[in-house]
Amino acid sequence: MTTTIPQASMATPALLSVSRVAKRFGENVVLRDISLEIAHGEFLSILGESGSGKTTLLRLIAGFERPDSGTIVMANERIDELPPYKRRVNTVFQSYALFPHLTVAENVAYGLRVNKTPKAEVEPRVQQALAMVKMDGFAKSKPSKLSGGQQQRVALARALVNRPKLLLLDEPLSALDANLRREMQFELKSLQREVGIAFVFVTHDQEEAMTMSDRIALLRFGELEQVASPREIYAKPATAYVAQFIGHSNLLRCNVSRGIARCGNVIFTTTANDGPAVFSLRPEAIRLATTDLGDQVRFKATVLRQVFQGATELYELECGGFTVNAKIYGSRVPSGESEFEFSAGDAVAVKESR
Repeated sequence: MTTTIPQASMATPALLSVSRVAKRFGENVVLRDISLEIAHGEFLSILGESGSGKTTLLRLIAGFERPDSGTIVMANERIDELPPYKRRVNTVFQSYALFPHLTVAENVAYGLRVNKTPKAEVEPRVQQALAMVKMDGFAKSKPSKLSGGQQQRVALARALVNRPKLLLLDEPLSALDANLRREMQFELKSLQREVGIAFVFVTHDQEEAMTMSDRIALLRFGELEQVASPREIYAKPATAYVAQFIGHSNLLRCNVSRGIARCGNVIFTTTANDGPAVFSLRPEAIRLATTDLGDQVRFKATVLRQVFQGATELYELECGGFTVNAKIYGSRVPSGESEFEFSAGDAVAVKESR
């Protein structure tokens, strides 16, 4: 059963609309009934594990694959039957595929020359594209003389010089070391804001998607689990899978009766329907109980394990037949049994994963 995906409300028509798209390779169904809209100027990340179908979806938008069913419409024009070169879409791949025998400027100009752009336009457009990515001082360099981050900027300039309406990026940061990758995440987001075009970014890295995206489309087994902003997808996961894939979460399997959810010795109010229910509770929502009861949910638990994490301590707590993790800032939890609390609103009802 496919989860209902709430689309972002858009005052203007979407730049790109993917409607009920499916794709299989032989007997292997890679995408099932995908519907997704991308707004003008939006940074959307397609996030998922290996084999979830995220790169296939990108290739369908780019035109490197054809959907078996469904449509892809861009700026009111159906493009799923057009070849790649007739779409106002450019792709930056995981391997930057720069020509080693050409200079940076020649690499960026290559697409313009293939498209027979008038010679008088080529040089100023190349200079403009290189300036956008802060590589105008390297126009005469060969790719072998550049760092990984600089090569990535050149690949971006080569895509941007064609003035696409949509830029597709297939895990372009995965080959970089951790520090440079973090730096490039912020640079790429800043660049996207400067050029003002929509980016669709494919990644398997949750932190990367959370850092860069306006919205995240989370794929699992070729189906969309949820499409939402990073804040919403973290605070209000739609399914148990989303709750555990985006960050970390405790899944409380409760029985609900007349607005009361019971899970071991953890009892709280809820608007969920009567019967079995699953709730996501983030570890950082649990804290040591204070003297002021307020509207907090209190429960007793015993510390089974403790892990130092710098500013926080991660505790594994035994709560009457099941365990939860609590990420607690500052105060150290004593050994033995203690009283803990969380806000009832932090326990979010989620659909059980397929």
